[in-house]
Amino acid sequence: MRSRRPRRHVLPGFGLALGFTVAYLGLLVLLPLSGVALSARRMTWTGFVAAVTSARALAAFQLTVGAALTAALVNVAFGLLVAWVLVRYSFPGRRLVDACVDLPFALPTSVAGIALTAVYSPAGWLGRQLAPLGIQIAFTRLGVVVALTFIGLPFVVRAVQPVLEDLDPEIEEAAASLGASRFQAFRRVLLPSIAPALLTGFTLAFARALGEYGSVVFISGNLPMRTEVVALLIVARLEQFDYEGATAMAAAMLAVSFLLLLTVNLVQAWSRRRETAA
Repeated sequence: MRSRRPRRHVLPGFGLALGFTVAYLGLLVLLPLSGVALSARRMTWTGFVAAVTSARALAAFQLTVGAALTAALVNVAFGLLVAWVLVRYSFPGRRLVDACVDLPFALPTSVAGIALTAVYSPAGWLGRQLAPLGIQIAFTRLGVVVALTFIGLPFVVRAVQPVLEDLDPEIEEAAASLGASRFQAFRRVLLPSIAPALLTGFTLAFARALGEYGSVVFISGNLPMRTEVVALLIVARLEQFDYEGATAMAAAMLAVSFLLLLTVNLVQAWSRRRETAA
């Protein structure tokens, strides 16, 4: 019998590729995050708790998590709508609309914050129209939600759009031919298929909003106890040379983000196992 020669691959093998992957992620991701965790360990437990549970810190956490959650939920609804329109309809300017979805990715967040403030401030062209109605967006908590919604929209659209493109429209037609209403077809046919993508988009938008700084710094007004998010408070403590307080806040946000991503990954794994079993 002729001995089989091992196949040679043009690309590096598993060992070399894995080594480069671990080294790359370690230098760029794990090492800086480990530095934050190690710096937090130098603090006493009493000092850590005092830093993250002060009245100003709790107000910042409440605003950050609440605004990020609200913005992510808004993006789930409207991001799904935008993705649906881009996938299922052909209209003039479709490519332009599709390109505009990615603007928050390419636009510097500070530029986005300046633009939003110019539009929604009491002197802005849209803020002037809302002021007589008693609605103020800039320099309020609503402005923070608007900014976080702006930067989070592409995550939901780009997560859902490929899934919608892979779905055959004949599935909806078959459901309609069997007597299902549009809402029933969406709830029982479409939603189970796009739910994992929606969950992924929601998580990415929520996690992105938790650490947002550039687009919020202008439109929020940075009022302590009112419109100050966690990222702004961390910068403020660094400017006051309160490095321990800033490190404690950063470590707390790191833990929240890690637990959030871990929970979503577990839910997605459970969803995949359920689909495979079905």
